[in-house]
Amino acid sequence: MSTSFDSFQKRRLQSSYVSVVVSIALVLFMIGMLGLVLLKSTNVANHFKEKVVMTLFLKDDVSKKQLEGLQASIKKEEYTKHIIYITKNEAAKAYKKDLGEDFLQFLGDNPLKNGIDVYLNADFVTPEKMSEIEKAYQKNNLIAEVNYDKPLVNLLTKNIKRMSFWLLVLSGFFGLVAIILINSSIRLAIYSKRFNIKTMQMVGATKRFIRKPFIWQSIKLGILGAFISLIGLFIIIYYIDKYVPTLALLKDYLSLTYIAGGVLLSAFVITWISTFFATQRFLNLQTNDLYY
Repeated sequence: MSTSFDSFQKRRLQSSYVSVVVSIALVLFMIGMLGLVLLKSTNVANHFKEKVVMTLFLKDDVSKKQLEGLQASIKKEEYTKHIIYITKNEAAKAYKKDLGEDFLQFLGDNPLKNGIDVYLNADFVTPEKMSEIEKAYQKNNLIAEVNYDKPLVNLLTKNIKRMSFWLLVLSGFFGLVAIILINSSIRLAIYSKRFNIKTMQMVGATKRFIRKPFIWQSIKLGILGAFISLIGLFIIIYYIDKYVPTLALLKDYLSLTYIAGGVLLSAFVITWISTFFATQRFLNLQTNDLYY
């Protein structure tokens, strides 16, 4: 009879462990997917920001030496990603292609100016920072005019802020759901051992001594759940990369490292905290309260 009961208890304990691992894996999979969306949305936003160009139109009397010095100074600036020098003849050819006719035949002389297209790093593509850069270049004696698409910069900044806000709200919500679900699974697993906890406490074991094996057991289950979730994540990432190769997910080693590290760290932190407070609750209960 005792052997049959022990076997039943063992099966119930194993079932509890399986449910905890599955719950943790599903929740961490959700967190990993959300992390992937956050990281790639930032990359996409930066990609569009770095397509914004600020054109510096040069005065006609700028010498070759002055031009080279100006280009060198622009490249040294922290906001510069790269620059392209466009002569007025190259600009005329581009206009001719866009218009579909040679406007120089009507005008005679080329009214365009030599220019430098400055592509900025994403962090500097905001209305405020680009306005500061524009004012600085307007004071330069070699530059006749500074031009960039201000409405586009304003719209881009506004939409990115809005997207970032809702992604943060969504992240906070799913993070809270993840903590609640994992916490509930671990508490249910520990609930089945509440009498063992109280028995150990009654024979003189300290709270720290009692908590330690439970915490380590939960961390092991959490790490196992994390690896299962990572397997699922990388399968999804593989197929996304296969059908949408422009995202280059498998080549983005930094993002993949962040996701894997974030999932493992989340598993460790959430299981440790959940187990600590779950065991603490049963340690503080009176013996009669264990039956409710």
